Parts: sequence; structure tokens; C-alpha cells
Amino acid sequence: MGRCGVGWLEMRFPFVRMKLVPWAMPLLVAVITVAGVAMAEFKVFTKEQRHAAIGAVSGLKPPLRRAFSDAGQFEAKKDPTGLDWLGAHEEPGQTFDQYVASRPNLPGSVRKKLYVLPIGSFEKGVAPDLEKLKAYTAAYYHPMVVEMLPVVADAEVPAKVRSNSLTKRKQWLTTDILGWLMRRLPADAYAMIAVTMTDLYPDESWNFVFGMASFKERVGVFSFARYHPSWTFDPVDDGTEKLVLGRAAKVLTHEMGHMFGIHHCIHYECNMGGVNHLEEADATPMHLCPVCLRKLYHAVRFDPAERYEALAEFYRENGFKDEEKWVAKEAAAVREAK
Repeated sequence: MGRCGVGWLEMRFPFVRMKLVPWAMPLLVAVITVAGVAMAEFKVFTKEQRHAAIGAVSGLKPPLRRAFSDAGQFEAKKDPTGLDWLGAHEEPGQTFDQYVASRPNLPGSVRKKLYVLPIGSFEKGVAPDLEKLKAYTAAYYHPMVVEMLPVVADAEVPAKVRSNSLTKRKQWLTTDILGWLMRRLPADAYAMIAVTMTDLYPDESWNFVFGMASFKERVGVFSFARYHPSWTFDPVDDGTEKLVLGRAAKVLTHEMGHMFGIHHCIHYECNMGGVNHLEEADATPMHLCPVCLRKLYHAVRFDPAERYEALAEFYRENGFKDEEKWVAKEAAAVREAK
């Protein structure tokens, strides 16, 4: 994270795949240089430390106690490699108690909706299905209302355009889009995120950025352009649609999580963990760990079993069999808790 004129910002820097195409080597080097990658020291937390990060649960009702407890169903954060997020970035982490003490900006009686604004062209077969993304976000942030706004055409996006010197593909300047989003934020919006299939850049000296958000102003913009295998000229197969949907669903819900004041997770393998490249993103689970789930509950006050069941329905309808099995098991365990 860093500070700038629009408040607290987060920019994500996933690398290109390690199977490099001819123009990818300078891209990889440029992103490493810009992101300031250096070996960071990370020490895996003990079981006791992870449980302490969840906070005391003994006073909670049994279903909540079960939902926020680690009974072995969650995987501890693994030792990162030098190219992984925690191998390149030092993160202080955030326990549940620290989250509450930070007094995060939470939804209220007026600001209670999550808005997703698609901007630019969404080519069928390359872009993720927007209605499916809306359904997933609604299940993930159950019972909050999620509204997908009408697509804004390319010509209506008031952002500086350039051609990337390496890829020769169109890019929009993120800071222009953020300023525009702040002026468009609906009165009943808790947060609004713009999504696009157009590549992004945050400054002339940068090669690219996957996204940028102003947590203070509750707006963000994220590109899915580099999530499709065609970006690196890799082959497309029957699993590509699911791959792209899963990647887009992860990043959208991850960034929405930051809007609730949830920091990067360093305790467990969790959707709120930082990622530095696509291999790391693909290996990250779609679910939240007990620490981050409890933070979300503090903000939204959902029924854990109902939330898991809504997610199970989405996973079942879209072929995410492992994820469906995991959340269905958790939903049953929460409902059976005495």
C-alpha cells in the first residue's frame, strides 16, 4: 500500500506467466523493477498464533463459534518463494482485534449497496460473464445487495489512452478513471468497482497495473485483460471459460474485501492474501479464512450457513466442484453446531 492524493491505494502487480513469450522478458523485468521486488522475510505463524488472530470465540453462539474456528479445514499460510507476494513484500498483517480497533468504514442504513460498473468492450468468449460475476459477488457478500450497472462504452470513458510500448495494446490511465468514479458514486453505494477488459497503467513510468482503488473514497478499477490465456498467446481449451471466471471472481471479491477495511491476509491461505503472479493467484483459494471471515461478519452480519449455501449453489451451477464440496461441508457443520 502507499499514500497518494486519493487516499489509501492498493495496486496489484501479478507477473506474466513464467512461460515467457518473446516480448514478455522485458515486461517481467519492468514489473519487478516497478514493484520494488526484493526478498522479504516471512515467518510462518504457529497454530496458536493463527488461532489468536481469529480472536476469542468462546462467547459466541455455537454456529458462529464453529464458523470462525479452525478445526483443520483451513490451510496455514505457506512459506513463500521469492516471487510470491510475501516473498517480495513485507506485510504487518491484521488480526481480528486489530481490524475492530481500526474502526473501519462499514455499511449503514443509507450506504448499503455494492455497485459493479463495467467499462469498455466485453468480448464474448474472452471476458468473464458479467451476470455470473454479479451472482458470485452477491453470494460472497450475502446479504448485501449487488447491482451491476449498464456497460459504459469506450468512447464515454474520460481517461487518457496510450499504447503499451511492449504489448502495443491499448491502456487507460487509472487515476483518471478513479476521479471519474468518485463523481459517479451513487448516494446509496457502500462501494463501487469498475471492471474492464482494457489494460491499465497508473503512471507514465509504469508498464501496467492490474488495478487501483481508493479505499477512502470507496471506488476502484480493475482489469481482467491479462487473465485470459490469449494475452500470453497460450492455447484456449474447454476449461478456459471457468478459468477466467474463477480468476475474475477472486479479484473482484478480494478488492471488495479491501473496501471493508480488510487488509491482506498473512495467517492462512485465503482469498484476501496478496498475489504477485498468476500462478500464485490460481493457487489461492476462493474462500475466506476464519480471521477474514470474522472481519466480514463484523461488517455485514450474515448467516454463515446461508452464505456458504449461496456460494455452493453458484459453484454447482458453474462447475467449481472442489469449491462446492468445501463450502457445502462447512455449511452443514455450521448448521449442526450445538
